[in-house]
Amino acid sequence: MISLSQRQLKERLDWHQHLIAQNRSRPTPVIVFLHTPLCGTCGAARKMLNVAEMMLPEGILLESDVNFLPEIVTRFEVRSVPALLAVTGDPGEPYQLLYRMGSVQDILNFVRSVL
Repeated sequence: MISLSQRQLKERLDWHQHLIAQNRSRPTPVIVFLHTPLCGTCGAARKMLNVAEMMLPEGILLESDVNFLPEIVTRFEVRSVPALLAVTGDPGEPYQLLYRMGSVQDILNFVRSVL
């Protein structure tokens, strides 16, 4: 997973919105693993994500610590961690959040559903 700072993540999300506004072909969704360093459940989710990442296109999963993302947390109404945020830009559902990461298959199903 590629770790991003708040600025880097904001730039990537803004670029994604720019591409959508320009009516270009649907850009690849931005998928971010949101976590905190002291969260035990986040550690378990990270292990499953590492396995899932091997079965996905390279560089598709990003990660960031929500402690440094107050604007992103507010903008996408993140309620808890761990969470997978998928920003698709679809008109009806511009973003999706997955909080329950019960298995690698659950994660793969979520990611593949937004790709």
